[in-house]
Amino acid sequence: MYIEIMDTTLRDGEQTSGVAYTAAEKLHISRLLLEELKVDRIEVASARVSAGELDAVKRITAWAAKTGRLEQVEVLAFIDGAQSVEWIRSAGAKTVNLLSKGSLKHLTGQLRKTPEEHSGEIRQIIDGIAKSDMKANLYLEDWSNGMRHSKDYVFFLLDALKGCALQRIMLPDTLGILAPDEVFRFCSEMCGRYPEIHFDFHAHNDYDLSVANTLAAVNAGIRGIHTTVNGLGERAGNTPLASVVAVLKDHTNVQIKINEEKLSLLSKMVETFSGIRIPANKPVVGENVFTQACGVHADGDNKDKLYYNDLLPERFGRVRKYALGKTSGKSNIAKNLEELGIQLDPKAMQQVTNRVIELSDRKEYVTTEDLPYIISDVLHSEGIEQNINVCNYSLNVAQGLKSSATLSLEFEGKRYEETAAGDGQYNAFMNALQKIYETLNKSLPKLVDYVVTIPPGGRTDALVETVITWQTIDGREFKTRGLEPDQTISAIKATVKMLNII
Repeated sequence: MYIEIMDTTLRDGEQTSGVAYTAAEKLHISRLLLEELKVDRIEVASARVSAGELDAVKRITAWAAKTGRLEQVEVLAFIDGAQSVEWIRSAGAKTVNLLSKGSLKHLTGQLRKTPEEHSGEIRQIIDGIAKSDMKANLYLEDWSNGMRHSKDYVFFLLDALKGCALQRIMLPDTLGILAPDEVFRFCSEMCGRYPEIHFDFHAHNDYDLSVANTLAAVNAGIRGIHTTVNGLGERAGNTPLASVVAVLKDHTNVQIKINEEKLSLLSKMVETFSGIRIPANKPVVGENVFTQACGVHADGDNKDKLYYNDLLPERFGRVRKYALGKTSGKSNIAKNLEELGIQLDPKAMQQVTNRVIELSDRKEYVTTEDLPYIISDVLHSEGIEQNINVCNYSLNVAQGLKSSATLSLEFEGKRYEETAAGDGQYNAFMNALQKIYETLNKSLPKLVDYVVTIPPGGRTDALVETVITWQTIDGREFKTRGLEPDQTISAIKATVKMLNII
């Protein structure tokens, strides 16, 4: 059986507190979802929200029409006569997702109408959509409570709408209240009673059960599921796209056409646009999910890949890593040294291991790129040369003016000095550094991530840890760390370490 995936990152996902996409961002995410990831459908907006939203939908539908994807673009409409449908038509969209009431409590408490009145309104709007050469899907809002407390109403509504020009009926667990056994039972009942209808299931994650509930719905015969990238959505969010893709591929026999290799790229893009960081332990897309921290695991992987499972990082365009810390042991360190092309004798390996453990006990972050410096320090060697030295720098910030930085840098015995302005002191520092590197006819790696950590409840003089992720021209990523009470100086320290690494 083939399962359709409809992603609603741009509609329901944008209901995450504090998230709002620009029209350009919405278009970019739409293209990634449909062209690169190959989801079946996307829901991109709610009707009549704002002029900016109208502009965004117009951009998406114009692109979709040119590429033959217009019917894959859907917009949420409300029961407001013809106003929502006209808004959607003017935006260039062809598929309307009409929001109706899926529980008697919502119908009587919010709309204060009878089931007969509500079904009549729905039928009238659907008939109008069909006459406008558009297609309609129907959301049954609060369907989960409807099945729990007013099942007769749910069945009355569907029976009353028989013969209407509906492509799909969508069953949302609007408040995220269901458990997998209930989802399976309710969805089985719907599919058994109405086998001719294409049902979608739309889960929310209030009990952290959205993926399990979506799996239960698929096992019950549901033919479409709704997701959001990174599980975005109001309250606890929606079903995370990457997780449910992995679950469906590895735990069912259903067919989907998602390009798994693009999941990480899309997740990072949405993280950037939304401003909502991906938790490090988020399945499939989190930074740490393919990182082994325990030395026993690294040892087992060395001997026979004993700690591998079906979630191989290569499926998702990722690589397996081995963390450096107090639980890593010699096996993890050996894996990281192997990546750097460094070999140590057993005595030296034990000394380096002890130093990594010591640093971790002090809560210091250790990266692969730190290892040569640790080796140099522990073994008192001169193998690590400080080819680049920041001699002096001056940073200035003023109200209403751009920040400025003057930087003096020594490279191979010769001193260079530049001044630059920027949006903030660190940006000014980097602009001055860029000028020097242009003089040297050298290139700097791209800064791809910048994370600042301050202890909870930290005082004004608390140590600030800045971890910067860099990407070289050939695509290799590495991290450097700075630790100082001043955030800008912490970032500069991490940057100087990067200069000597490259």
